[in-house]
This record gives sequence, structure tokens and C-alpha cells, in this order.
Amino acid sequence: MVVMGKIVGAQGIQGWVKVQTFTEYLDSLLDYDTWYVGGEQAWRPVEVLEANVHGKVLVAKLEGVGDRTAAEKCKGLLIAVPRAELPEQEEGEYYWSDLVGLSVENLAGEAFGTVDTLLETGANDVLVVRGERGETLIPFIGGVIQQVSLKDKTIRVDWQADYLK
Repeated sequence: MVVMGKIVGAQGIQGWVKVQTFTEYLDSLLDYDTWYVGGEQAWRPVEVLEANVHGKVLVAKLEGVGDRTAAEKCKGLLIAVPRAELPEQEEGEYYWSDLVGLSVENLAGEAFGTVDTLLETGANDVLVVRGERGETLIPFIGGVIQQVSLKDKTIRVDWQADYLK
């Protein structure tokens, strides 16, 4: 499963939910008629009855969520789709979910920690790395990212440890 978003609240009184997407485009989840809702331990398929972009979030009417109370109970659940249903990535492209949890080190071998999440800034994506030094923000751009190895679960960056201060 690849996590594509998170239910962040209820929308209205008829059971609609607000979804924060973790996709490049806000409407990318609209390509899937069935979402898998839950968490890493248990996913359950849910049919998407209707969905659309509403401001900076996606709103959706999900099967089995009939009113605001039911929608509020969904808050915090993750939304995923099976990896097999996703389009193939081109060389040098990665799904955010593949990068989360990878260890990050610089060219001198200094460890920064592991990727906690990514941020979309408009200009470029940013790795949020958490480690012993605290939180480090590293731009995910060609000049900084030297190597991504999903096999070794590491990212090598051209980034100095003193950039933290």
C-alpha cells in the first residue's frame, strides 16, 4: 500500500470527509474508485461515492459514512492505494511514501537522521529529517540529492552538518 492522503475532518452534515492529499496534484486521488482506509496494521477497502476538490483539500463521500458523526470518527485515518495500481515512475522519480523512513547522510558520512515527511513548497519538495540534531530541512533538488537507494534505504546529500545552525 502507498499512503496517498489523510482524513483531516468532517465536511458538512451528510458524511463527507476532508482529505489532505500527499500527492503531487490535489486531484490525483480522484483517479481511484476505491480507497483503502486505515493504517499500517489494517487497511479496509472503501468505495468512493463522490469526491471533488474544495479549496486546498479534497472532499469525499465514502461508502458507509452516512453522517457528520461517522465522518468525524474517520479523522486521522490514512488513505492508501495498492502499489500495483500506481503508474510507473520514471528514472529519478520517487513516491513520497518510498522516501519516508530512509536514513540521510552527507557526502562526508555524517548522519542527519531519517526522513519523517516531505513538504511541498511550490518551488521544490523538502525532506523533513529527524535525528539526534533535531529537525533538518533539506531541499529535494538535483544539486543536493546525490543518491537515493531504496534498496539500501539511504539518501546521500551534498549538505553540510553546520547548515543546521
